[in-house]
Amino acid sequence: MKIGCGVQIYPQVYIGDNVVIGDGCIIYAGVKIYHDCTVGRNCILHSGVVIGADGFGFEPDAEGINRKIPQLGNVIIEDDVEVGANTTIDRAMMGSTIVRYNTKIDNLVQVAHNVTVGESTFLCSQVGIAGSSSIGSHCVLAGQVGVAGHLQITDNCIFGAKTGVPSSIRKPGMYQGYPAIDAAIWRRAVVGFKNLPQMLRLMNRLEAAEKNK
Repeated sequence: MKIGCGVQIYPQVYIGDNVVIGDGCIIYAGVKIYHDCTVGRNCILHSGVVIGADGFGFEPDAEGINRKIPQLGNVIIEDDVEVGANTTIDRAMMGSTIVRYNTKIDNLVQVAHNVTVGESTFLCSQVGIAGSSSIGSHCVLAGQVGVAGHLQITDNCIFGAKTGVPSSIRKPGMYQGYPAIDAAIWRRAVVGFKNLPQMLRLMNRLEAAEKNK
């Protein structure tokens, strides 16, 4: 392993073989960094963070038994990244799971294998990003946003809390709801949804009146 200058390592930290940690990092108590992973300079990893656990890769065999797919890659965290407590960033199946420069990740976030998170992006609490998806730079994923696998999200996107992203997002903007749509449209749709019981009652009265003509 290689540990840079001025790194603070608190009790009960595990650092695996061939790990590289850059200058000025703070690794709080209970952090686990698996083999072959890289942490850049001036990063902060809060208690309970796990970097480089196996990605969730399984394949059923001819008998329907789920067999583990070896996870042979690593995790690369670039400079000035902060990772909140009990967040997990899984190693890639092949290649690297990458968190780019200056990204800030909240507590209880799951970043799956082969994900790339762009520069200066915010991932808020309980965000989940499925395998092989790419999140652009300067994005915000608010609390409990879920991103499906193998998607591309462009730069400068904001996703409101509890948004579900089942397909790629090519246009910068604000998104909300499931499936993720333009936030302004979603807000208007929510107003309509709240009025549905009243609208149904009116429709039923109109249908009854039509039948009684």
